[in-house]
Formats: sequence, C-alpha cells, structure tokens
Amino acid sequence: MSETRIDLEQQPELDQPDFTILIVTLILLGFGLVMIYSASHHMAFMMDHGDSAYFLKRQLVWAFLGLFMLYITMNIPYSLYKKLVPIMLLVLLIMMVLVLVPGFGLKEKGAQRWLNLRVITLQPSEFVKLGLIIYLASIYSKKQGYISHFKRGVLPPLVIVGLFFCLTLLQRDLGTASILMLFTFVILFCAGARIMHMLGLGIMAFSMISVFAVTQDYRWKRLTAFLDPWADPTGTGYHTIQSLYAIGNGGLTGMGFNNSIQKQFYLPEAHTDFIFAVIAEEFGLLGVIGVLAAYLILVLRGILISLHAPDAFGMLLGLGISAMIGIQSLVNIGVVSGSLPVTGLTLPLLSYGGSSLLLTLISIGILLNISRHASQSTRKENDHAQNAT
Repeated sequence: MSETRIDLEQQPELDQPDFTILIVTLILLGFGLVMIYSASHHMAFMMDHGDSAYFLKRQLVWAFLGLFMLYITMNIPYSLYKKLVPIMLLVLLIMMVLVLVPGFGLKEKGAQRWLNLRVITLQPSEFVKLGLIIYLASIYSKKQGYISHFKRGVLPPLVIVGLFFCLTLLQRDLGTASILMLFTFVILFCAGARIMHMLGLGIMAFSMISVFAVTQDYRWKRLTAFLDPWADPTGTGYHTIQSLYAIGNGGLTGMGFNNSIQKQFYLPEAHTDFIFAVIAEEFGLLGVIGVLAAYLILVLRGILISLHAPDAFGMLLGLGISAMIGIQSLVNIGVVSGSLPVTGLTLPLLSYGGSSLLLTLISIGILLNISRHASQSTRKENDHAQNAT
C-alpha cells in the first residue's frame, strides 16, 4: 500500500484542459439544443408524438450522457487507448456486422445503419470513426521510421480501414464512408506518407465509391442532383431546393428565432441533416458566420493542441479528431448549401442524433485530455529553455 501511495504521489499533476475548446463546445451544444426544438416542435406535435418537445427531451438525455463521457475521457490518459485498440476494433466489427443481420439491424429510409440494442438504438458507423482514428494514430505512430515504404509502412493498416469502409458501404452509408476515407488521408499525410502513395490510394477509393454509386440508378441520380436540382424538383432535387429556399429566406439577419417557414413540413430532416438551413433562415448570414466561426475556432484550436502533444500518438490522435469534426462540418454545410450531393451526415453538436452527439463529445473529451498533456509538455520545454539561458 505504501509503494502504491508513493507512486501516485509522484505522478505529475496535469494542467487544466483547454478552456477555449470546452467553452466553444458548450456554446455549440446549447445552441444545438435550442435549434433542435425550433426545427422539430411542429413535426413532433403534429405527428404521432403529440409532444412538441419530444425530440428536445431525447437529445437532452444524450447531451447529459455525452457531457458525462466528455468529463470521463478528459481525465483518462489518452495513451491508454493504444492498449485498447484490439478490443475496440473487435467490438466495432461485431456491431457493424450485426447491423446487417435481420433482427439486429434497423432499416430506415432505405439505409440499414442502426443497431437495435432493445434499450437504445445506436449507429455503430459513428463510433467506427473514432475507433479508426485511434487505431491509425496508434499504428502510424509506431511506423514513423518506415512510413515512406508503401508495403511495409502505409498499406497494412489500410486493410483494417478498407474492411470497415466496405461494411459502411454495405449499410448504404456513403457519407460516413467518405468521411472515413478523408480523415484517413489526413492522418496519413500528417504521419509523413508520400504524396504519390496517397494519390494512388485516393484514386482507388474514389473508384470504389464511383462503382458503388453507379450500380444503382437512384444512387447516381442522388449524387448528381446537386448539379441541377431543378431538373427533378419533386424527387432527387427536393432536399436541396427546399434548403436553398430556407437559406435565401434568411437574408442578413434572419426571420427570427422559431420563425422559419421551411421547417414546417417543407424541408425534410430539418432537425437532423439540414438543421444548418434552419439556422440560416432564422438567424441569417450573421448567424451562419457565427456558427462557422465557432467550428473554425474548435478545429484550429484542436490542431494547435495536437501539434504540441508530447508524442506522435497524441499528435496524430488529436489531428484525426480535429479533422473528423472539421470535415464532417464542411460536408454537411456543403450539402445544405447545394455545393455537395445530399448525404446522411449530421452537423456535429448541432444536429439531432444521439450516436453522433455522444461520439462527438467523447472525441472532444479525448482532445481535451491531449490538451492537458500538451500544455504540461509546453511548460516543461519553456522551463528547460529558461534554465538553459
């Protein structure tokens, strides 16, 4: 007991977490809850729920659970996740396979992405994002000496990524599959992989997505509808057109909170994938700039923290999380603004969706833990520099 007590006393006390990330996260989370109520209360009341706060109450449960997990992960040393990689990958693989099994997987709106655990329903592909980021950060931090060698350094971990990529495509979740591909390239680039290797992998991944898209006519139409949504205004172009109407209605200052017209059964998925359009309609260009600024601060601060991490694993882990949040935000906003094809991706911290919110808050908790180690490392470097002078 005495030896254990001495070891614990000798453990260095970590610094405070990065308050900028924490404050921005709480602001986005709070604003998201308000906007979920605004975007959903008409639908919740008029449909079979009969309670205008139905979606808000459900999201509040996930928000409290997510904040609890943020606190937990903020205080768990991020280095622990390296030891848990095999277990995490195995659990995620089982969950992804079960989604495709009748009786376990739930099919909604043509996609089978949800796992019915009786008590709750989860979307495993959301947690695959973080699991693969941890795996890639762990494996590529060990391969720094030969990362320029394709067969030895780059290719082996991509077999695991490719497995989850294919399972995600089988669930007809092209948006999440694209996100997996994009942040994998970010981690590869940050780990020091050669550009030519990344270019070849990019062509291969793009080819796979293209083949998947053209095998069914409706997929191809959905992907190309953003080029001219008015060619099929009541079909594949409907989402984009209604979203653009909402953005146009907002003008500079918006129509005011809870005054959106498009959310009243015109704009599909107003409280989930297209909540950014409701924000634009109710708060206008100024509200849009505020939301974009918050995401920019969150991502840039995450990158800065990652670059000051005390080891390669922490750096790649933090950069992967920052890339995941930044890329998904950009893709969602691109879809809402008609700049990208419609995909089933939520807007982190703002959209309705328990799995997405929980995954995002857990990821930010890990990022905050990295910040506690990063600031401690920076302080030690400064102390050494002062002593040297």
